[in-house]
Amino acid sequence: MADEDPMMKQARFYTRDGEKITCSLCAHRCRIDPGRTGICGVRENRGGELYTRVYGRVSAEQIDPVEKKPLFHFLPGSLTYSIATVGCNFRCLHCQNYSLSQSGVASQQRGYRYKDPAEIVETAAQHGCRSISYTYSEPTVFYEFAYDCAVLARERGLKNIFVSNGYMTQEAAEQLAPLVDGINIDIKAFRDEFYVSVCGGRLQPVLDNVRLFSEAGALVEATTLVIPGLNDGEDELRDLAEFIGSVDPDIAWHVSAFRPTYKMTDRPPTTAATLVRTRDIGIEAGLNHVYIGNIPGGGGEDTRCASCGETVIRRHGFSISENLMEQGTCPFCGKPVAGVW
Repeated sequence: MADEDPMMKQARFYTRDGEKITCSLCAHRCRIDPGRTGICGVRENRGGELYTRVYGRVSAEQIDPVEKKPLFHFLPGSLTYSIATVGCNFRCLHCQNYSLSQSGVASQQRGYRYKDPAEIVETAAQHGCRSISYTYSEPTVFYEFAYDCAVLARERGLKNIFVSNGYMTQEAAEQLAPLVDGINIDIKAFRDEFYVSVCGGRLQPVLDNVRLFSEAGALVEATTLVIPGLNDGEDELRDLAEFIGSVDPDIAWHVSAFRPTYKMTDRPPTTAATLVRTRDIGIEAGLNHVYIGNIPGGGGEDTRCASCGETVIRRHGFSISENLMEQGTCPFCGKPVAGVW
């Protein structure tokens, strides 16, 4: 029955225990009763088999500058074809894409267009995109679709980008990593308590996957939305920066401003001064590239050579006004700058 619907595909990463299923795609490892879904709302136990309900069910698509992901050290100035289905394995109170990410259980009510992987790759190529980004909601929950798209993208000479909360299991991440060229992982805070109370997850699997994808050779960047009174303590931010540096000091860290939304409207917006101080903390901790996000201007989006300090890419928002990195080395001192150029 499920096979007759192209959007109902048998899922990967699960085991059976009688009629129950344990999904091992993400770190929740949901135990799912017959006829029910996991936390994500899009992976369903049908007769003792696990199915994804959103294969090819594209609910959001857009041609974006790659800087919007955000990735600043990955083919800067290029276009990426961004796609998403509904669903997420987190329940973040401050989610900026909640109409998409939190509608997994009610996915039948969300608009969509069915596209198979070949059509996804063809669309990207026709629009001059150099990559496909699996983004907006959490791409882990549409893993099977993203994986099949990524395989075809590689064959076509396109790069693959994941924009993720990093909550995959080790086995899922290890199978995906060889197909991922660039990934931005949200490190939402550096306290497990925050992940439990605000996101409905845990911190350690995220940190493990930052290290896993970096060691696998993907270009890794990280993003932290700095929320007043919740994750903006200097000690916590310093610990977070030091963790990133322990993996690789060349990992770009994007620190962005919170704005009240969804179920978190009791907090004030993040000030520019807070982000400037956070950037300073990251640099003091030894990170080579720390960027101020979603407050354009002031130089916080520019890329500087870690060796000589000269500016090699100038940005305003998602636009590049000057890019001196076409050769992958600093034109001022000749040293390489980490990235995919």
